[in-house]
Order: sequence, then C-alpha cells, then structure tokens
Amino acid sequence: MAAHNELGKTGEEVAKQFLIDKGYKILETNWKSGKYEIDIIAQKYDFLSIIEVKTRSTDYFGFPEKFLTPKQMQRLIYAAHNYTEQKNLDIGIRYECLALTKQNDGGFHVEHLEEAFDSYTVFELQKNYAGSTYKMSVRNRKW
Repeated sequence: MAAHNELGKTGEEVAKQFLIDKGYKILETNWKSGKYEIDIIAQKYDFLSIIEVKTRSTDYFGFPEKFLTPKQMQRLIYAAHNYTEQKNLDIGIRYECLALTKQNDGGFHVEHLEEAFDSYTVFELQKNYAGSTYKMSVRNRKW
C-alpha cells in the first residue's frame, strides 16, 4: 500500500478512537453507496454525524480541513441521504470534519469541526449560481 494510503488509514483509526473518547457511537466506517463514500457515520445525542476525515503529513500546503471541497460536500450530502433512505431513518444530520496533521513525534494533531457545513448552504450556493445561468439564457432567447 502506498505511503499516503497508509497515512489515511491510520488517520481514520485515530479519528475513530477520538470520536469514541468524545462519546460518539460509531455506526459505520467507509460506508459506500455507488460512487459516494462516507468515512465515518456516528451518533451522539439524537442526530447522525456524517464525518469526513482529512489526514495530512504536514500543514505546509495548508490545513487539512481546507481540502474539503464543495463537490465533496455535495457528495457527502447525497451519500447521507442514501444512507438514511436505505436504513429508513428519520433523524437530524450534522456534517463534521476531523482534520488530522501528523506530528514529529509520530502522533497526530486533531481538529474537530463539529458543524463543518450544512446542506442548505451548499445547495443554496449551487441554486443561486444555476438560477443566474437560467435567467441569462432566458434573457438572451429570442421569442
């Protein structure tokens, strides 16, 4: 296995233990639905936590959580929807990010963003963009 894959796998194990220590119940890891994947699905209190784990060997190129793109957010939202449909769950969802950076001593620095993003914000941005494109195409159309 490539070094970056090993780092990612180790990061996910550290993340799981971190969440357990904070009182989360791990429901699934590396859950897949078609082309979508959720690193960790957990529960704490009365909502579902959809958790993306970002692990980096250094923060030289930026902090790990900054590598969570809008497209990845959309994929997580779709995957979470598929999960709740498949499991027939009617539960609130919180999207979280665990950002791990490897330290010189071999350990990890962990940043836990408990409310990394929400589905409304991600899709509202997309809707506004699509809406302006639609208005422009209608405006330029000859009737």
